[in-house]
Amino acid sequence: MDTATAFAAYEAVRHRLPVPTKPRKIPHHATTLEDIADHYDAFLLDAFGVLNIGETAIPGVAERIEMLKSRGKRVIVVSNAAGFPQAALMEKYRRLGYDFTQEDVITSRATLLSAIGSYKAMHWGLMATRSTGLRDLEGLSISYLEEDPAPYSLVDGVLMIGSAAWTEERQALLVQALKDRPRPVWVGNPDIVAPRETGFSVEPGHFAHRLADEAGIVPQFFGKPFSNIYELAFERLGYEIPRDRIVMVGDSLHTDILGAQAAGIKSALIADHGFFAGYDVQSAISASGISPDHVVTRP
Repeated sequence: MDTATAFAAYEAVRHRLPVPTKPRKIPHHATTLEDIADHYDAFLLDAFGVLNIGETAIPGVAERIEMLKSRGKRVIVVSNAAGFPQAALMEKYRRLGYDFTQEDVITSRATLLSAIGSYKAMHWGLMATRSTGLRDLEGLSISYLEEDPAPYSLVDGVLMIGSAAWTEERQALLVQALKDRPRPVWVGNPDIVAPRETGFSVEPGHFAHRLADEAGIVPQFFGKPFSNIYELAFERLGYEIPRDRIVMVGDSLHTDILGAQAAGIKSALIADHGFFAGYDVQSAISASGISPDHVVTRP
Protein backbone atom coordinates (compact mmCIF):
# COMPACT_ATOMS: atom_id res chain seq x y z
CA MET A 1 0.00 0.00 0.00
CA ASP A 2 1.37 3.44 -0.94
CA THR A 3 0.56 6.84 0.58
CA ALA A 4 -2.15 7.70 -1.93
CA THR A 5 -3.93 4.38 -1.33
CA ALA A 6 -3.62 4.71 2.45
CA PHE A 7 -4.93 8.29 2.33
CA ALA A 8 -7.92 7.15 0.24
CA ALA A 9 -8.63 4.36 2.75
CA TYR A 10 -8.89 6.91 5.57
CA GLU A 11 -11.06 9.21 3.48
CA ALA A 12 -13.41 6.28 2.78
CA VAL A 13 -14.18 5.85 6.51
CA ARG A 14 -14.57 9.53 7.41
CA HIS A 15 -18.16 8.86 8.50
CA ARG A 16 -16.78 6.88 11.47
CA LEU A 17 -14.17 9.49 12.45
CA PRO A 18 -14.57 12.75 14.38
CA VAL A 19 -15.53 15.84 12.39
CA PRO A 20 -12.88 18.57 12.04
CA THR A 21 -13.68 21.38 14.47
CA LYS A 22 -11.55 24.08 12.86
CA PRO A 23 -12.08 25.94 9.59
CA ARG A 24 -9.48 25.50 6.89
CA LYS A 25 -6.47 27.74 7.31
CA ILE A 26 -2.91 28.02 6.11
CA PRO A 27 -0.61 26.12 8.50
CA HIS A 28 2.51 27.74 9.89
CA HIS A 29 5.61 26.04 8.44
CA ALA A 30 8.62 25.18 10.61
CA THR A 31 11.77 23.14 10.19
CA THR A 32 11.83 21.33 13.58
CA LEU A 33 9.94 21.25 16.86
CA GLU A 34 12.49 23.64 18.31
CA ASP A 35 11.02 26.34 16.07
CA ILE A 36 7.60 26.10 17.76
CA ALA A 37 8.77 25.31 21.30
CA ASP A 38 8.00 28.77 22.69
CA HIS A 39 4.32 28.40 21.80
CA TYR A 40 3.65 25.29 23.92
CA ASP A 41 4.09 23.87 27.41
CA ALA A 42 3.29 20.24 26.54
CA PHE A 43 4.18 18.13 23.51
CA LEU A 44 2.21 14.95 22.79
CA LEU A 45 4.29 12.87 20.39
CA ASP A 46 3.09 10.13 18.10
CA ALA A 47 5.52 7.21 17.89
CA PHE A 48 5.58 5.83 14.32
CA GLY A 49 6.63 8.66 12.01
CA VAL A 50 7.82 10.91 14.86
CA LEU A 51 10.06 8.81 17.12
CA ASN A 52 10.73 5.92 14.80
CA ILE A 53 10.00 4.24 11.48
CA GLY A 54 9.45 0.58 12.28
CA GLU A 55 12.40 -0.50 14.41
CA THR A 56 14.60 2.46 13.45
CA ALA A 57 14.85 5.70 15.45
CA ILE A 58 14.50 8.93 13.47
CA PRO A 59 17.88 10.70 13.73
CA GLY A 60 18.04 13.70 16.07
CA VAL A 61 14.68 13.19 17.77
CA ALA A 62 16.07 11.93 21.09
CA GLU A 63 18.20 15.06 21.29
CA ARG A 64 15.24 17.26 20.36
CA ILE A 65 13.17 15.75 23.17
CA GLU A 66 15.93 16.39 25.67
CA MET A 67 16.06 20.01 24.45
CA LEU A 68 12.32 20.39 25.02
CA LYS A 69 12.58 18.91 28.51
CA SER A 70 15.51 21.22 29.35
CA ARG A 71 13.24 24.14 28.53
CA GLY A 72 10.62 22.91 30.99
CA LYS A 73 8.27 21.30 28.47
CA ARG A 74 6.20 18.21 29.30
CA VAL A 75 6.76 15.51 26.69
CA ILE A 76 4.40 12.52 26.51
CA VAL A 77 4.17 9.78 23.89
CA VAL A 78 0.57 9.25 22.72
CA SER A 79 0.57 6.23 20.46
CA ASN A 80 -1.85 3.77 18.86
CA ALA A 81 0.62 1.00 19.72
CA ALA A 82 -1.82 -1.61 21.00
CA GLY A 83 -0.07 -4.76 19.83
CA PHE A 84 2.69 -4.69 22.45
CA PRO A 85 2.52 -4.66 26.27
CA GLN A 86 3.69 -1.47 27.97
CA ALA A 87 6.86 -3.14 29.25
CA ALA A 88 7.81 -4.26 25.74
CA LEU A 89 7.31 -0.75 24.41
CA MET A 90 9.50 0.71 27.14
CA GLU A 91 12.22 -1.79 26.21
CA LYS A 92 11.91 -0.77 22.56
CA TYR A 93 12.19 2.95 23.31
CA ARG A 94 15.26 2.40 25.46
CA ARG A 95 16.80 0.34 22.66
CA LEU A 96 16.14 3.21 20.24
CA GLY A 97 17.81 5.71 22.56
CA TYR A 98 14.76 7.36 24.18
CA ASP A 99 14.68 8.10 27.90
CA PHE A 100 10.97 7.79 28.77
CA THR A 101 9.40 6.69 32.04
CA GLN A 102 6.24 4.59 32.26
CA GLU A 103 4.29 7.78 33.00
CA ASP A 104 5.59 9.34 29.78
CA VAL A 105 3.93 6.77 27.49
CA ILE A 106 0.19 6.51 26.83
CA THR A 107 -1.06 3.91 24.35
CA SER A 108 -4.36 2.91 22.82
CA ARG A 109 -3.88 -0.47 24.52
CA ALA A 110 -3.85 1.26 27.91
CA THR A 111 -6.85 3.34 26.82
CA LEU A 112 -8.84 0.21 26.02
CA LEU A 113 -7.86 -1.47 29.29
CA SER A 114 -8.80 1.63 31.31
CA ALA A 115 -12.32 1.37 29.91
CA ILE A 116 -12.87 -2.35 30.28
CA GLY A 117 -14.14 -2.16 33.89
CA SER A 118 -17.13 -4.44 34.45
CA TYR A 119 -16.56 -6.01 31.02
CA LYS A 120 -13.63 -7.90 32.52
CA ALA A 121 -15.94 -10.82 33.23
CA MET A 122 -16.60 -11.31 29.53
CA HIS A 123 -14.84 -14.02 27.54
CA TRP A 124 -12.98 -12.11 24.84
CA GLY A 125 -11.73 -13.30 21.47
CA LEU A 126 -8.35 -11.74 20.77
CA MET A 127 -6.87 -10.51 17.49
CA ALA A 128 -3.19 -10.40 18.42
CA THR A 129 0.16 -12.02 17.74
CA ARG A 130 0.94 -14.80 20.22
CA SER A 131 4.64 -13.96 20.33
CA THR A 132 3.94 -10.55 21.91
CA GLY A 133 2.44 -12.25 24.96
CA LEU A 134 -0.45 -11.35 27.25
CA ARG A 135 1.24 -8.94 29.64
CA ASP A 136 -1.30 -6.25 30.64
CA LEU A 137 -4.12 -8.65 29.69
CA GLU A 138 -3.61 -11.30 32.39
CA GLY A 139 -6.82 -10.39 34.23
CA LEU A 140 -9.04 -11.07 31.23
CA SER A 141 -10.63 -14.29 30.02
CA ILE A 142 -9.17 -14.60 26.52
CA SER A 143 -9.09 -16.99 23.57
CA TYR A 144 -6.87 -16.24 20.58
CA LEU A 145 -8.76 -16.00 17.30
CA GLU A 146 -6.77 -18.09 14.84
CA GLU A 147 -7.55 -20.97 12.45
CA ASP A 148 -9.84 -22.93 14.78
CA PRO A 149 -13.39 -21.69 14.06
CA ALA A 150 -14.79 -22.75 17.47
CA PRO A 151 -13.72 -19.70 19.56
CA TYR A 152 -15.26 -17.28 17.05
CA SER A 153 -18.74 -18.48 17.93
CA LEU A 154 -18.12 -18.96 21.67
CA VAL A 155 -16.61 -15.63 22.78
CA ASP A 156 -18.71 -12.78 24.21
CA GLY A 157 -16.81 -10.04 22.39
CA VAL A 158 -13.72 -9.30 20.32
CA LEU A 159 -10.59 -7.29 21.10
CA MET A 160 -8.65 -6.18 18.00
CA ILE A 161 -5.19 -5.11 19.18
CA GLY A 162 -2.60 -6.54 16.77
CA SER A 163 -2.84 -7.58 13.14
CA ALA A 164 0.67 -8.75 12.23
CA ALA A 165 -0.46 -12.39 12.17
CA TRP A 166 -4.05 -11.75 11.00
CA THR A 167 -5.10 -13.39 7.73
CA GLU A 168 -7.94 -13.16 5.26
CA GLU A 169 -9.11 -16.59 6.44
CA ARG A 170 -9.36 -15.33 10.04
CA GLN A 171 -11.14 -12.19 8.86
CA ALA A 172 -13.72 -14.30 7.02
CA LEU A 173 -14.31 -16.44 10.12
CA LEU A 174 -14.84 -13.32 12.23
CA VAL A 175 -17.18 -11.68 9.74
CA GLN A 176 -19.36 -14.79 9.55
CA ALA A 177 -19.40 -15.27 13.32
CA LEU A 178 -20.55 -11.69 13.89
CA LYS A 179 -23.15 -11.94 11.16
CA ASP A 180 -24.50 -15.05 12.87
CA ARG A 181 -24.43 -13.45 16.35
CA PRO A 182 -23.49 -9.78 16.69
CA ARG A 183 -21.27 -9.01 19.70
CA PRO A 184 -19.17 -6.09 20.93
CA VAL A 185 -15.98 -5.37 19.00
CA TRP A 186 -13.38 -3.19 20.74
CA VAL A 187 -10.56 -1.89 18.57
CA GLY A 188 -7.33 -1.13 20.44
CA ASN A 189 -5.63 0.41 17.41
CA PRO A 190 -7.74 2.53 15.02
CA ASP A 191 -4.83 2.96 12.59
CA ILE A 192 -5.44 1.62 9.10
CA VAL A 193 -1.72 1.59 8.30
CA ALA A 194 1.61 2.36 10.00
CA PRO A 195 4.84 3.52 8.31
CA ARG A 196 7.74 1.08 8.42
CA GLU A 197 11.16 0.85 6.82
CA THR A 198 9.90 -0.85 3.66
CA GLY A 199 6.44 0.69 3.35
CA PHE A 200 3.15 0.54 5.24
CA SER A 201 1.98 -2.28 7.49
CA VAL A 202 -1.75 -2.99 7.68
CA GLU A 203 -3.11 -2.30 11.17
CA PRO A 204 -6.24 -3.40 13.13
CA GLY A 205 -8.26 -0.35 12.02
CA HIS A 206 -8.18 -1.64 8.44
CA PHE A 207 -9.84 -4.90 9.46
CA ALA A 208 -12.22 -3.19 11.90
CA HIS A 209 -13.64 -0.88 9.24
CA ARG A 210 -14.02 -3.80 6.86
CA LEU A 211 -15.77 -5.70 9.63
CA ALA A 212 -18.18 -2.82 10.14
CA ASP A 213 -19.01 -2.77 6.44
CA GLU A 214 -19.26 -6.54 5.97
CA ALA A 215 -20.88 -7.67 9.23
CA GLY A 216 -22.94 -4.57 9.95
CA ILE A 217 -21.53 -4.08 13.44
CA VAL A 218 -20.37 -0.81 15.05
CA PRO A 219 -16.86 -1.17 16.49
CA GLN A 220 -15.81 0.83 19.53
CA PHE A 221 -12.46 2.48 18.86
CA PHE A 222 -9.80 3.29 21.45
CA GLY A 223 -6.97 5.60 20.43
CA LYS A 224 -6.39 8.47 18.03
CA PRO A 225 -8.38 10.19 16.59
CA PHE A 226 -10.94 9.36 19.28
CA SER A 227 -11.18 11.42 22.46
CA ASN A 228 -10.60 8.59 24.97
CA ILE A 229 -6.81 8.56 24.52
CA TYR A 230 -6.59 12.34 24.75
CA GLU A 231 -8.53 12.29 28.02
CA LEU A 232 -5.88 9.94 29.41
CA ALA A 233 -3.21 12.38 28.28
CA PHE A 234 -4.95 15.33 29.95
CA GLU A 235 -5.27 13.30 33.15
CA ARG A 236 -1.54 12.51 32.97
CA LEU A 237 -0.79 16.23 32.54
CA GLY A 238 -2.89 16.99 35.62
CA TYR A 239 -5.37 19.28 33.80
CA GLU A 240 -2.99 22.15 34.62
CA ILE A 241 -1.95 23.20 31.13
CA PRO A 242 -4.38 25.22 28.98
CA ARG A 243 -5.50 23.36 25.86
CA ASP A 244 -4.04 26.01 23.57
CA ARG A 245 -0.61 25.37 25.13
CA ILE A 246 -0.70 21.64 24.26
CA VAL A 247 0.34 20.41 20.81
CA MET A 248 -0.09 16.97 19.27
CA VAL A 249 2.80 16.09 16.94
CA GLY A 250 2.13 13.35 14.41
CA ASP A 251 2.54 12.21 10.84
CA SER A 252 -1.11 11.45 10.00
CA LEU A 253 -3.93 13.87 9.25
CA HIS A 254 -6.71 11.38 10.01
CA THR A 255 -5.41 10.20 13.40
CA ASP A 256 -3.02 12.71 15.01
CA ILE A 257 -4.27 16.00 13.54
CA LEU A 258 -7.97 15.18 13.43
CA GLY A 259 -7.77 13.78 16.97
CA ALA A 260 -6.05 16.92 18.24
CA GLN A 261 -8.76 19.10 16.72
CA ALA A 262 -11.51 16.99 18.29
CA ALA A 263 -9.73 17.26 21.67
CA GLY A 264 -9.40 21.04 21.40
CA ILE A 265 -5.60 21.22 21.28
CA LYS A 266 -3.07 22.41 18.72
CA SER A 267 -1.46 20.16 16.12
CA ALA A 268 1.78 19.80 14.17
CA LEU A 269 2.08 17.53 11.13
CA ILE A 270 5.48 15.99 10.36
CA ALA A 271 6.00 16.24 6.61
CA ASP A 272 9.24 14.45 5.73
CA HIS A 273 8.97 11.29 7.87
CA GLY A 274 6.27 8.68 8.21
CA PHE A 275 2.93 8.78 6.41
CA PHE A 276 3.61 11.69 4.04
CA ALA A 277 7.32 11.15 3.35
CA GLY A 278 7.88 12.03 -0.30
CA TYR A 279 4.25 13.09 -0.76
CA ASP A 280 2.61 16.48 -1.36
CA VAL A 281 1.32 17.30 2.12
CA GLN A 282 -0.54 20.42 1.04
CA SER A 283 -2.62 18.49 -1.50
CA ALA A 284 -3.64 16.04 1.24
CA ILE A 285 -4.60 18.90 3.56
CA SER A 286 -6.71 20.49 0.84
CA ALA A 287 -8.37 17.24 -0.17
CA SER A 288 -9.26 16.21 3.39
CA GLY A 289 -10.10 19.58 4.90
CA ILE A 290 -8.00 18.60 7.94
CA SER A 291 -5.57 21.45 8.45
CA PRO A 292 -2.89 21.36 11.18
CA ASP A 293 -1.69 24.44 13.02
CA HIS A 294 1.89 23.68 11.92
CA VAL A 295 3.59 21.68 9.21
CA VAL A 296 7.03 20.68 10.51
CA THR A 297 9.63 19.30 8.14
CA ARG A 298 11.19 16.91 10.68
CA PRO A 299 10.71 16.37 14.41
